[in-house]
Amino acid sequence: MYQTNYHRASTVDEAVSMIAGATEGKYVAGGMTLIATMKQRLAAPSDLVDLRHVEAMKGISVEGRRVRIGAAVTHAEVATSTAIGAICPALCELAGGIGDPHVRHMGTIGGSIANNDPAADYPAAMLALNARIITNKREIAADDFFTGLFETALEDGELITAITFEAPEKAGYLKFPNPASRYAMTGVFVARGLGGVRVAVTGAGSNGVFRQPAMEQALSANWSSGAIAGVNVDPAGLMSDLHASAEYRANLVKVMAKRAVAAAG
Repeated sequence: MYQTNYHRASTVDEAVSMIAGATEGKYVAGGMTLIATMKQRLAAPSDLVDLRHVEAMKGISVEGRRVRIGAAVTHAEVATSTAIGAICPALCELAGGIGDPHVRHMGTIGGSIANNDPAADYPAAMLALNARIITNKREIAADDFFTGLFETALEDGELITAITFEAPEKAGYLKFPNPASRYAMTGVFVARGLGGVRVAVTGAGSNGVFRQPAMEQALSANWSSGAIAGVNVDPAGLMSDLHASAEYRANLVKVMAKRAVAAAG
């Protein structure tokens, strides 16, 4: 690893101030991606600002069907939250399927969303749940937040502090995991709520997470796995790599979507 300066922030304002004073600073919470890339010398931030002690970024609150999750909440905390499980068990199941126990107890929901890995699970949930990403500056709708491969609407120094969403009437998430990393080779999150039906796909798009309008229309008319059978998934724009071709992933989108609807009930 290259030399770096370590800072421990205790408040959001302090963290933002520390980043502003750095030549090339990075926020770090769980560090599941950043530390690994630093070890490989693929990233060399001048300063690291540790967010693990910022109390304002911790905790889960549920009021009625309104959910707020602090950005520094770990995957394990989401997976085991009885409050979330009572109204949106699909999100708990998603979190419980991320990586291994070490990753789940260190990695954070905010870090996953900010990194926007094309095979990460949370971006699909944020899109399907019509979530709002809260930062130190503003609120950003999930539809506007994910802008491309490892790209988001975050500005330099902007920090995710929480995620909020209204729990849907029904929701389900299924993925075809890479057997080694547990990343989604294709994952589909479906949700039906007051705002209608939303279907989001991760692990398959060459430009990252995306919604599937044809499936949304089909499920709006008939909420059943069978409604997806007639939907054509175009492989153009899907990833093709050593794990799966674009055509294979197109088929996986349909298979995972059917299973997600069945899981949602």
